[in-house]
Amino acid sequence: MRGAIAAGNRHSADAGAWALREGGTAVDAAVAATLAAFVMEGPLTGPAGGGFALLHEPGQGATLLDCFFAVPLREAGEMEEVEIDFVGSSSQVFFVGEASVAVPGLVAGLAEVHERRGRLPWERLFVPALELAGRVQVAGPEQVYLHEILAAILQRESGGRRVYGIHGHIDPSDLVATLRLLQQARAEAVALLLPELAEDLLSYTVEPREPLECAFVGSTVLTAPAPSLGGAIVRAGLETLGERGDDSTGSPAEARSLAAALSAGYASGGPREASAKPTGTTHVSVVDADGAAVGISSTLGSGSGVFRHGFQLNNMLGELDVIGTEDRDPGTRLPSMMSPTLVLDEGAPRLVVGSAGSVRLAGAILQVVAAVVRQGLTVEEAIARARLHVDGDRVHVEGGWPDGVADALAEEGFDVVRWDARNLFFGGASAVERRSAATLGAAGDPRRGGHGVVVP
Repeated sequence: MRGAIAAGNRHSADAGAWALREGGTAVDAAVAATLAAFVMEGPLTGPAGGGFALLHEPGQGATLLDCFFAVPLREAGEMEEVEIDFVGSSSQVFFVGEASVAVPGLVAGLAEVHERRGRLPWERLFVPALELAGRVQVAGPEQVYLHEILAAILQRESGGRRVYGIHGHIDPSDLVATLRLLQQARAEAVALLLPELAEDLLSYTVEPREPLECAFVGSTVLTAPAPSLGGAIVRAGLETLGERGDDSTGSPAEARSLAAALSAGYASGGPREASAKPTGTTHVSVVDADGAAVGISSTLGSGSGVFRHGFQLNNMLGELDVIGTEDRDPGTRLPSMMSPTLVLDEGAPRLVVGSAGSVRLAGAILQVVAAVVRQGLTVEEAIARARLHVDGDRVHVEGGWPDGVADALAEEGFDVVRWDARNLFFGGASAVERRSAATLGAAGDPRRGGHGVVVP
């Protein structure tokens, strides 16, 4: 087996699989997939994005590379409010425009992780992305849904209308020159593309951090530390779950245990809002034949509606539900919910998982880890199964849980919100696993059009 990759889009996953077939490492595959996501998942990630890369190298342990957003030097300006209608019955205000743009670090992070464990030349990793950007692409149904929800942001100005103005399609042609510049100049290209942030970018550094760690059912779980808020939620939830009985899959007892774990996790810190706000996050998980593993989560927030050179800028300063409203010094990192997570068995990668889904993504990761490690499900089964989300004394029950689960949670004192079907509200996980020395698994989340590829 050369490896396995899972991503938020079929084209992104295929780009990573290409890198593995070309003899690349897990890092090469993750970078190639993320670059392809710049083209195919433009509302979610891009050159103006931020993220985290959790890298495990055999014999060297794991490192979390923080390439998340920083506060810019410029004084805070007034952000534009855009009201977005979603789920057909409610709306929410998004804060966008140039004043919402934070200092991006994603490209610097991709370059750093490639320096650490890339094998293919940096320039080669752009081949799939450039091929995708060279022609108009048909959007998948999950993408069309997202583009429709975010139309007021994505088509706020002419640059966005050129990309997303034709319903059901993506025209990434403006991105070709940008990708070629990134190919040639790496992270230095971002300052050329965004000269107003050049001074901020000059002082920006990718920060290596020690992952958070906990034991869970005989395995070691590593997840994102601060400035991520989500990693602490994952750790606290798994610690709580590990103290409870080993409940049968899909049972009311399991639902009660998961609800208790989610309650403990979200009570450990960070926001708990249950908004269905479709914030722009995507994740790539990879393992390779050398025993290396990497998970890269990246985001644009909800997107600023400001387009440059074929890509959208972030609105992370406007993501007030996550970053809060307190004053922050220039150069300091903003908080995030993104939490790439790794499970080790006897020091070797067993599972790599991350998720989209704003505040709900930590709970999605927790539930996938529990299903694979504790229940013995495959990553395909773990990601496809119905989830819960706990928001204080309210629990959201995704469609697909057996009869009796909602009533059991109500008996625990929860205000139960029943969902009829599977929904992107409950996150969008991408996960790979090593089931044995010769067997790998990969799965993207059907809620958001994700995809997994095992490369023999």
